[in-house]
Amino acid sequence: MNHKDLFTISELPRELDISTRTIRYYEEIGLILPQRSGKGTRYYDRGDRARLKLILRGKRLGFSLHEIKEMITLFDEDRTGRKQLQRTLQYGEEKIRELDARIDELSRLREEIQDFKARFEEKLASLEAGEDANKSKK
Repeated sequence: MNHKDLFTISELPRELDISTRTIRYYEEIGLILPQRSGKGTRYYDRGDRARLKLILRGKRLGFSLHEIKEMITLFDEDRTGRKQLQRTLQYGEEKIRELDARIDELSRLREEIQDFKARFEEKLASLEAGEDANKSKK
């Protein structure tokens, strides 16, 4: 394997904007499996780098590490990608439902805050009008 095809644990964090601890954790839970030199130095190949990118994308989209691991493992079991795609679609549909529920909740919260704001503005205007009336009486 060409040296350009291998990456050290100090190169990947700079490229992917993650910590070495994160990479070690992903290794610890079996998401990536780097090669080791005789001295124990970790070397990551292009496949590991691609997996890291998939993991980071999955995290950004709200998938748990368990879900990400399952999706990655399914591709290893079925190289056609069919099982992985089916499961990813299921997880994606679940995430869309969760997002829709959060959007609905946030919309209701926004309306409630707008209602309070309008009532508080009315109350403040009423108080200021009362103060102005008292000043003019003096």
